[in-house]
Amino acid sequence: MSYVPIKGGGQAIAGAAAVTEFLRTEQALHQPNTQALDLQTIQFQLRHLVDRVISEGGVYHPELAALSIKQSLGDTLEAAFSLRAWRSTRPRLCSTPALNTSKMRVIRRISAAFKDIPGGQMLGPTPDYALRLLRMELINESDATFQHYAKEWLRQSNPAAATPISFPKVISALRAEGLLPALETDRTAQAFDITREPLIFPVSRSATLATMARAETGSLLALAYSNMRGYGDVHPTVAELRVGYVPIMLPHAVTGELIEAGEVLVTECEVIAMYEAQDDAKPVFTLGYGACLGHNEVKAISMAILDRALQKGQKDGPSNPSEDAEFVLLHIDGVDSMGFASHYKMPHYVTFQSDLDRLRTAQQQEACT
Repeated sequence: MSYVPIKGGGQAIAGAAAVTEFLRTEQALHQPNTQALDLQTIQFQLRHLVDRVISEGGVYHPELAALSIKQSLGDTLEAAFSLRAWRSTRPRLCSTPALNTSKMRVIRRISAAFKDIPGGQMLGPTPDYALRLLRMELINESDATFQHYAKEWLRQSNPAAATPISFPKVISALRAEGLLPALETDRTAQAFDITREPLIFPVSRSATLATMARAETGSLLALAYSNMRGYGDVHPTVAELRVGYVPIMLPHAVTGELIEAGEVLVTECEVIAMYEAQDDAKPVFTLGYGACLGHNEVKAISMAILDRALQKGQKDGPSNPSEDAEFVLLHIDGVDSMGFASHYKMPHYVTFQSDLDRLRTAQQQEACT
């Protein structure tokens, strides 16, 4: 959808763009030594912002995500829009096999379901356990202090010492005990491609997960929160939340053998929800799954909750908005939502004039009766 183009007023439009660029560079008038914000600074010091744009833009390209943030003046929706527009111009060379997240090079891994898990809890980089207090010392942070911290942390921490590269999945033990449904053995089904095929309901679970993986974080959170508050029945436990780098496997151009071409940062969440009886089998726990590009734990958790809610709605019929696939999937894309909201800023002279004429006629008719 994404309404943006209009015609006419070319000079005014160019002027609006020029004013926007002036406001971006205005600081140089007051502080002559001001330097332009370079992409590496955005990429490494605003990594959560970059990861959010990567995820919502649907393209794993940190440098271009940083560029889109810079040119959009920090507007995440505009940045995701620009990144997604760039992606649409790129040729598709090949498709990768499904990522094997059990091979993830983990930097953070926790479970709320068990205190002790195989391999142990790994808190990793997170502000979850810190007080939400403003760090006033960062206001005038010097270059020397900034450059010193990373070196000092590496000297004291030695992060490579005795740290496993990957960890076993927590739910594997539950599945081995028969507390979770068995894995599906049919691997022939093709994943739904949301970039080339329209959503026609009812949709497959792969279409649901792909749509949510590219969705706007706040939209997912709002709908998942509505489910948790009572407009739904999913009150899950996080079996495992992982953040790490997953290898990308591509076929060799000559031999066709799968080789590792690189890795991408991924956040993955598996939640355990209420148990239910299977057909002619004992009751088991149900699962919700979420995964997205970059480090975005709120999005992955929200996605997992909605995945479970939508599974319930597909099986029993939706009883709440968060269990209705059509309601959820058509309202969580930030680019579509922003485009539709923004199109109301475009000229509606003809339609509004029609409304005025009808209202005046109705008032005149009322006055004559």
